Amino acid sequence: MTRLYDPDRLYEEVAFVAYHFGWDHETVLTMPHWERQQWCERISSINEKRNSETGSGGMNRGPGGGIELRNPQP
Repeated sequence: MTRLYDPDRLYEEVAFVAYHFGWDHETVLTMPHWERQQWCERISSINEKRNSETGSGGMNRGPGGGIELRNPQP
């Protein structure tokens, strides 16, 4: 049985990874879900570390587990 994922979550993950790594849509979309999630976690960790060093805003997981986008603090 194939497990289907929420399309909004899938687009969010693909856009997040593609944006940060410059990978094309097809490459990211064909990754297994667990691998996309791993890359999202790694990118988020990098962003959080960089943001804490610079004091700017960043991206965190929202209450539903999705990626919460925040604007940098002025």
